[in-house]
Amino acid sequence: MTEEDKKLLHTFEGKLRQLLFLHEGLEKENLSLRKELDAKNAEINELKDSLKELETKYINLKNARILSINDNDLRDTKQRLAKLVREVDKCIALLNE
Repeated sequence: MTEEDKKLLHTFEGKLRQLLFLHEGLEKENLSLRKELDAKNAEINELKDSLKELETKYINLKNARILSINDNDLRDTKQRLAKLVREVDKCIALLNE
């Protein structure tokens, strides 16, 4: 093996070591990114569950409000009917005089 071949081999070994070093670094980064991705996916799933729960609560609140409005409307309607009945009674009393 000539001196030039030894230099080429030495250069090749150096570049190969550098490539392996870079490869290890990229593998570590890849692992870190995968862990981060898993954490983000877990967070997304938690947020989706929270969203579903909040949507359910919103629907229940909306339904409760509709029922509440209907109760108020019912009370108002009963009061109006009672007032009308009193007015009719007054009219009948006037007619009887």
